[in-house]
Amino acid sequence: MTEVAGPGTDDDQGWSERLAWAYGLTAPDPAERAAALVRLASARSEVEAAVLRVQQAWHPTPCLRLKARDRAAADKAYDEAASRSLPEALWSKPYSQEITTWPGLPFALLYLEWEVRYPREWTQHAKAWGTKQSLIRQLAAADHDHQVRARLIDLVGLVVQRSHRCKDREYVRVARAVDGDELRDRLRRAHRSENPTARLHAGYVLWLLDRPEIPNTRHVWRMWLAGTLT
Repeated sequence: MTEVAGPGTDDDQGWSERLAWAYGLTAPDPAERAAALVRLASARSEVEAAVLRVQQAWHPTPCLRLKARDRAAADKAYDEAASRSLPEALWSKPYSQEITTWPGLPFALLYLEWEVRYPREWTQHAKAWGTKQSLIRQLAAADHDHQVRARLIDLVGLVVQRSHRCKDREYVRVARAVDGDELRDRLRRAHRSENPTARLHAGYVLWLLDRPEIPNTRHVWRMWLAGTLT
């Protein structure tokens, strides 16, 4: 993810003030989700307008001094707009900062939970497969507190119950990172459920958890499905 130096990007309160409305995206109440989607549409329209302004400001011109001022203003306007929208705000994490200390962590989790719980709305309004992949990989590589671990376990438990979506394979990284009795109990229940998709996916993840040395690749998945791996 690229670094965006928008206002308050390193401040918990700033993130909450700009994106508190986004919690409505995962609300069980359809009316609350609809209201959040309206806010998101407005925020993303502002981002699109800011991108256009940046493009115009960086267009070649003979007046370099004026253009430098315009470019700085356009860049600042984009940072402001991006910090209030999803997924753009999630591109602000500095490369040097651990995700566990990043103020954007709650909204990174929210973004992933939204995709898992309401995939159609996520795909229609804020689809970003690269962002999904990047966030999952960063979360899987970090050492989290109990609350975040519980949310990650919940994500894995939900993902194994659905048909495969783009970048879902990355959740095996998360499963290995938060492996333990709580996760395995959740996966075993899915493996014993009446949902054939859950039985298949949970069985595969459990198999991989017992074999940390085996990479999670398409080839391994196909071989496992064919019953040639034990």
